[in-house]
Amino acid sequence: MNTGELKERTKQFAHKCVKLSLSLPKTSLGNHIRNQLIRCSTSVAANYRATLLAQTKASFVAKLSIVLEETDETGFWLEFIKDENLLKSSHVVPLKKRLMS
Repeated sequence: MNTGELKERTKQFAHKCVKLSLSLPKTSLGNHIRNQLIRCSTSVAANYRATLLAQTKASFVAKLSIVLEETDETGFWLEFIKDENLLKSSHVVPLKKRLMS
């Protein structure tokens, strides 16, 4: 996969996470998770784009480490949604699998 494909893939993943977030229940917990999932999933895409503009290897590594942290956090919130039965597993599992591939 080249950088352009990964750039598009991370953006599409963020869109899917946003759509999933919007289907969470309108409760205190749902609102909290919605905000967190939107923030970290869109951060994956935005920060991956930033890696492409890195001026040095050290900058690239630093930016990529942020992408990895945000990816892990996105995975956490997807797992949490599933664990709390806030949405059907059939809505969450495909995104989690996509995150892992």
